[in-house]
Amino acid sequence: MTDIKRIESGQRMSQAVIAGGMVWLAGQVGEPGKSAEDQTRAILSQIDTLLKKAGTDKTRIVSAQIWVADMAADFAAMNKVWDAWVAPGHAPARATGEAKLATPDYKVEIIVTAVL
Repeated sequence: MTDIKRIESGQRMSQAVIAGGMVWLAGQVGEPGKSAEDQTRAILSQIDTLLKKAGTDKTRIVSAQIWVADMAADFAAMNKVWDAWVAPGHAPARATGEAKLATPDYKVEIIVTAVL
């Protein structure tokens, strides 16, 4: 049976779950009301921190889902920060879509899955 480890676990959710050599991160958001660039920068920093706690890093991300509240307004800004962050030669499979996020103050949410 596979052991399951939870990181920053609360009543509703864990920020990361490790099982079977994989790491699943909860959707990460930045500071409400900040620009899409600032939120993306904060999100990617949170992802780096959670992956480190799990014993892996961004070069081991296999999949990313990115939700942008307004693609026309914020897609390019998010991509600018994302492209600077992704390790050369280690771009994950990625899907990006437009979605209404938890509050209108959130512009970007990113979910990643990585291997150990």
